[in-house]
Amino acid sequence: MQSLRKTHPGPGLTLQEVAPPPAPAAGEVLLRVRSAGVCGTDLHIDEWTPSYHFVAPALPVTVGHEFSGEVMACGAGVQGLALRQLVAVRPSVVCGQCEACLAQNPDACVKRRGIGVTRDGGFAPWVLVPARNCVAIPPGVDAEIAALTEPLTVSHEAVRTGGVQAGDRVLVLGPGNIGQGIALFARHAGARQVVVAGHGDTARLAVLRAMGFHDVLDFAELGGMEPGLAPYLREGKFDVVIEATGAAAVIAPALQALKTHGVLVITGIHAAPVPIDLTALVRQHQQLRGSYRAPEKNWPLVVDYMRTHQETLRHMITHRLALAQAEQGFALARSKIATKVMIQHPATATEPISA
Repeated sequence: MQSLRKTHPGPGLTLQEVAPPPAPAAGEVLLRVRSAGVCGTDLHIDEWTPSYHFVAPALPVTVGHEFSGEVMACGAGVQGLALRQLVAVRPSVVCGQCEACLAQNPDACVKRRGIGVTRDGGFAPWVLVPARNCVAIPPGVDAEIAALTEPLTVSHEAVRTGGVQAGDRVLVLGPGNIGQGIALFARHAGARQVVVAGHGDTARLAVLRAMGFHDVLDFAELGGMEPGLAPYLREGKFDVVIEATGAAAVIAPALQALKTHGVLVITGIHAAPVPIDLTALVRQHQQLRGSYRAPEKNWPLVVDYMRTHQETLRHMITHRLALAQAEQGFALARSKIATKVMIQHPATATEPISA
């Protein structure tokens, strides 16, 4: 089968023929991958940015951690999953042996591995995953929408971490897939106003408008962040600011746009340390919080949201390509033309295991 792989520690990915997976072992399931999204993590692994060099010992590895698939075979002991069941996949595989796992606190596992990062992922027609990582998708939800589950859980967790409440004014920095999801969940939480800003992001801001957001800003067209935010700050500073850019330059002005006792949530992955005026932060009683993966227990909340907002979410998927066109998909994601590129696999494919 064809698989998009990281084969060496350095820039580049390779589309190559590899052996299909064997029959699932105990506790595993074999998935026929239906849709897999191109994520910023995939771009970083492709570019081999320093914050992803931890992947090196796992090479070669098939990338892709945002995906949905159909259960085609189950290993011994697997319960609660039916054949042909559509599932999303939690990419974080816990060890089951560390102190946290033994205490039934898998979210605190210290030896986790990432599907599509340090073990084979979804940019292939078939993949083996632990059954406990499969999240059942209700009937009526499309495979491409189901493939949005993982990034939507990141967005949901950012809003939860920020403590967004009804009546809040929220500023979202970064209009990509994660920022768009943050805007949706902030609105769902009852925020009075959700402002989403980017820089040279015409196409992604258009997606937000299609999803019903009107306060969208392109700082590249407004002369920068300060003049762009000025009309909104005349009304008052924001209750919550959520950063989803990974750009160090936005952090200081983000704090300046935050009210006293406000919360700044960082979700972007930053390649280097970022200077912060801690004295100003202390005197204004501001809080700085980091947000990353969502607790396992919150994934069903996101799935339920997807079930009732499927057509809104479909606006996020701007490009659909075959695996052979993955290089083109990565280029689209880098160029800010795309919000979410889906690599789609046909629903029919040769079985990789014997009957």
